[in-house]
Amino acid sequence: MDKSNILRLNLILLALLVVLPLKSAYSADVEGSSDHPMVSRYPGTEIIDYDFREFDEYNILTGKVVHAPSEPGNSKAESSEKLEGKVTMIAYYLPEDRSTLEVFRNYEDALKAEGFEILYTCSNKECGGRPFNHKVVEYKNGFGDNYYEQRFLAAKLIRDEGDVYVSLYTVKNTTGGGPDRNHIYTQVDVIEIAPMDEGLVSVDADAMAEEIFETGSISIYGILFDFDKADIKPESAATIKEIATLLNDNPDLKLFIVGHTDNKGSIDYNTNLSEKRAQAVVGVLVNEHGIDSARVTPKGLGFLAPVVSNSTEEGRSKNRRVELVEY
Repeated sequence: MDKSNILRLNLILLALLVVLPLKSAYSADVEGSSDHPMVSRYPGTEIIDYDFREFDEYNILTGKVVHAPSEPGNSKAESSEKLEGKVTMIAYYLPEDRSTLEVFRNYEDALKAEGFEILYTCSNKECGGRPFNHKVVEYKNGFGDNYYEQRFLAAKLIRDEGDVYVSLYTVKNTTGGGPDRNHIYTQVDVIEIAPMDEGLVSVDADAMAEEIFETGSISIYGILFDFDKADIKPESAATIKEIATLLNDNPDLKLFIVGHTDNKGSIDYNTNLSEKRAQAVVGVLVNEHGIDSARVTPKGLGFLAPVVSNSTEEGRSKNRRVELVEY
């Protein structure tokens, strides 16, 4: 095997070490921490900080950060994207002296090999210097005020079950003294886009009545369906019971039960799906709660009446709803 092939093989093996979970235990890691299953650690690093949130927001940087005295923190990103979903944030420390380039390139190559698209990447002053350092990572551990050797990338993987974003920041501790000086710190944040657990807060019959008699309609988010189906999830029962109470308490009230979807898929498909979902709700009201079918009429509008833009997952989740309309 010639030298070029040997070098290529060594690079592939090193990249695989970054992607594949390491089986050995890391006793130096902070308690309760672990590598993310999709993006493992650079060999030899230790987890020094770990934060996991089942559902939260995250602002991923997709452009340079510039000094802006009027903005919070006196800095502003030229571009960023607000995300919502499962958030995992892991800070790593590399005890051995290595280069930021070596660590960064291994992560970058591994992410590309897994199909991630690089949305933005920068290094050193082109990131924005000190303002970027303060914006991209918390001012703690060995990250704060270290920006002379900093490297960053934002990456995205498109998946049917939900897109995944990675924010990767690696920097050398050039300002701190002691044994940690010139060692590498890396922040790996993974954001898995997914709607939050819905139906945890229900609207009672009195609140429904107040909104309907004031505005003529109310959007209901406590009625949930299986993905791409009209099957009502069991956790929707309490909300549908409140709709039945609303109708029983107001015997002259008649309602359109209107199904709404986001804009994923064709208009014909979504209109049909939203109609079937509205019919399913009417079926429960009539068959399980004894509501006269003449008082509840199902309609499906698909994505023709959004309450916000469908350009983000947050917007799409708000557009997926059942609406009660008085007539």
